[in-house]
Amino acid sequence: MTNQTTTPRISANTNQRTRVLTYTALMAAISTVVMFFEFTFPPFPPFLKFDLSGLPILLTAFIMGPVQAIIVTLIKDLFHVLSTTTGGVGELADFLILSSFAVTAGLIHRKMPSVKGTALACFAGTVAIAIVGALANYYLLIPFFSNIMPIDAIISACNAVNPAIDSLAAYILFGAIPFNVAKGIVISIVTVVTYKKLGHVMKFL
Repeated sequence: MTNQTTTPRISANTNQRTRVLTYTALMAAISTVVMFFEFTFPPFPPFLKFDLSGLPILLTAFIMGPVQAIIVTLIKDLFHVLSTTTGGVGELADFLILSSFAVTAGLIHRKMPSVKGTALACFAGTVAIAIVGALANYYLLIPFFSNIMPIDAIISACNAVNPAIDSLAAYILFGAIPFNVAKGIVISIVTVVTYKKLGHVMKFL
């Protein structure tokens, strides 16, 4: 009797792990490929490049939770660091920003799995990446990247596209923060639209 009740439970747990692993691998692969299709926004510094690789990550956070979303982000950025042109700084920035987005939005969505909750999660996630991006750029990313490119040259390149950027603080205020807010808004809109069409995935997982 014990074996008959235990075996199906073990089988169900195994199937669940297999589905989660498969979904995580799929989202990591999609996010990795999508990140190759990046482009710049003329109002922002040239090294701030936008892509939609955050879409599969945010979907993963909503469907399976923040931990799996962080794993997807890590796999994607580890793959891209193999061909980095920024000494790994760009990939580190991407990991910190998208992970903060996924954790913030994922935790709120878990507590409020509704349309209103999804909208609030995306809003909070956008605020989170603006804050995390500002702090990371000021204290970690730009100082580290200045070992590759002098900070004066960084500011000069930023000033060429936005005259308001004439210092590191100005870069944070007029470059990093607006860029990450714009990025968060775009990814949020696309994610919400996509998520509505993936309700059946919730039952599958």
